[in-house]
Amino acid sequence: MTPATAGNLRADHDECERLLARSGSSFSLAIRILPPQKRRATTALYAFCRTADDIADAAIDRPISAADADLAPREAIERMRADLHSALFGGGTSPVVRAVADAARSYGIPHRLLHDILDGVVMDLVPRRYERFAQLEDYCGKVASAVGLAAIHIWGYRSESAIAAGHACGVAFQLTNILRDVREDAAVGRLYLPLEDFVACGVDPELVVVGRQSSEMACVLRRTVERAHRFFEEAAELDPLLSTDGRLAFRAMYGTYASIFRRIAAGPEQVLAGRVRPSKASLAAAAVACVVIGPRFLRPLEAR
Repeated sequence: MTPATAGNLRADHDECERLLARSGSSFSLAIRILPPQKRRATTALYAFCRTADDIADAAIDRPISAADADLAPREAIERMRADLHSALFGGGTSPVVRAVADAARSYGIPHRLLHDILDGVVMDLVPRRYERFAQLEDYCGKVASAVGLAAIHIWGYRSESAIAAGHACGVAFQLTNILRDVREDAAVGRLYLPLEDFVACGVDPELVVVGRQSSEMACVLRRTVERAHRFFEEAAELDPLLSTDGRLAFRAMYGTYASIFRRIAAGPEQVLAGRVRPSKASLAAAAVACVVIGPRFLRPLEAR
């Protein structure tokens, strides 16, 4: 297979930029902090993840492309996986997949991380429940930590300790998503809170669907809040292990998620009434504050 030409790669990366611009993602600010080459590669990584998520989440009413509209979600993801395999060795048909393959070659992103991301998306295609937190952590590792670990290969890190901290960061962010979206997810048959927590707190998991608040439900939610807090603390260890420009991007992302998490942690049962939605201005302010003073000064949850 003939490697993509420089002109084609520019067009591929331009497509990723357009996708990021259309998304309105809270990650946009953090990505734009990076210098041009790292920004381009991180944007490609974002676009790859967004494309996979769109196939899984919106294959029925918002297909990512006309070509994918007639494919079942699993088939579309597996076609994307095959295209990724081809692109990593100089082929590929999708501009987004070719762009992320270019980023992987340029920054030594392990191929397994990109495949892990697709594995995580496949896990979401069929509603499932997690008996134990260890199983949920494995899921978080695929849908979130793999993304973060791919990103720090682009940004640059100084010690292998960054791998464990990067994993913790992904889990912290994904647990925040799970808490924020718990009612919406339950309404479509997805319950990510571990069933062992419902047993420990003596409450029926089905009560999440109806949004019934109780001391028992608060107990369930608090257990996930406490786990997420520990992972945020471990994630903060990533800060000094990154390159200078990578550290600034990490801080912006950490500040955004810590802000959402602190809002949830202040009263976890509020998520049963609907998604917690901090304003874009408050999220941007938290990101900027964390860029300036670092994650150690923006603790997501006060010590109790």
